[in-house]
Amino acid sequence: MNAGELEGLFREKFGKEGFRSFFAPGRINLIGEHTDYNGGHVFPCAITYGTYALAAKRTDRMVRMYSVNFSEKGIIECTLDELSYHTAHDWANYPKGMISYLKKTGYLIEEGLDLLFYGNIPNGAGLSSSASIEMVTGVMLQSLFALKIDRIELVKLGQIVENQYIGVNSGIMDQFAIGMGKKACGMLLDCQTLQFRYAPIQLEHHVIVIMNTNKRRVLAASKYNERRQECEDALKILQEKVPAQSLGELSLETFEKYETSIANEIVRKRARHAVSENERTIQALEALEKNDLYTFGELMNDSHRSLRDDYEVTGAELDALVEAAWEQNGVIGARMTGAGFGGCAIAIVERGSVGDFLDQVGQTYLAAVGCEASFYIADIGDGASEIELEVHI
Repeated sequence: MNAGELEGLFREKFGKEGFRSFFAPGRINLIGEHTDYNGGHVFPCAITYGTYALAAKRTDRMVRMYSVNFSEKGIIECTLDELSYHTAHDWANYPKGMISYLKKTGYLIEEGLDLLFYGNIPNGAGLSSSASIEMVTGVMLQSLFALKIDRIELVKLGQIVENQYIGVNSGIMDQFAIGMGKKACGMLLDCQTLQFRYAPIQLEHHVIVIMNTNKRRVLAASKYNERRQECEDALKILQEKVPAQSLGELSLETFEKYETSIANEIVRKRARHAVSENERTIQALEALEKNDLYTFGELMNDSHRSLRDDYEVTGAELDALVEAAWEQNGVIGARMTGAGFGGCAIAIVERGSVGDFLDQVGQTYLAAVGCEASFYIADIGDGASEIELEVHI
């Protein structure tokens, strides 16, 4: 959908001109999986797929919302005085939540809004479309109402909306990457302290390919809770040897010195992943600061092996995609991204090899699992902001 079509839709749905335009990206996590709740780091980046919002203030207290992606739902309406969660409002609960919590926090939003949303994040791909809607709404409200709110405070508010209003107990990585993203950079983020460092990712001769298994991620709560419990069990045993508050505080050298004290092999493997994966995030920052993309690619490969063998969260589909990617010419590295058990993997591929890569990996995956994968070429972009609509989006 292009800018002219979006402008025409806004006029058609709301009967007015004079809107302003905003964009918030989706995100991928380049390395550092299942490290956040173990006191470690993550390494996400913002991508150029995301959510567009066209917005205009009203003279009353009515909020009217329309999504191109859910056109069958029509215009969803509420007022600034009734912003509670309603199941029937479906996708519109995300912008409603941001409006509600900004008002609850004390920010003045006294006029209603006409809002049109359009997202080009692939549906169900695990690239964080919900946080993208939250953050584009937050930036839009900040600009339209001249709210004096620090960007990291806005990021934190987005997570609170996700946790308390929507009811999804997620961490802060998604909103942080989307709110703080920087073109051509990843970021090493400590999810506990929110300390972060940008790392340049120079991809002149390479692209990031997102590979969707087209198996919806079914990380059962029981499996997730099981992994967390196993890591907590390991930490309690290790705390008898070393003064650590989390597995993320341990170096791999320290862990290997004391790992035999963990009698249960499965618990030991879970802890090994948490510790080694966190160390890989630090090594990834160092590699990228030296513009050493090849070392970064090897760390991606090691990450997937650890998630497959020690943490056991990959599954047949993700393994089939990643292992097919490893076999192709021009591939620097590939790994699952996200929580696992379905969803997406990513690969860094030489530009000249992309066509063959898509053909070969697609065929191999289809033969292995019996369904087709989807592929997207992603650029690393900036975080949420007001924009001028471009001709083709």
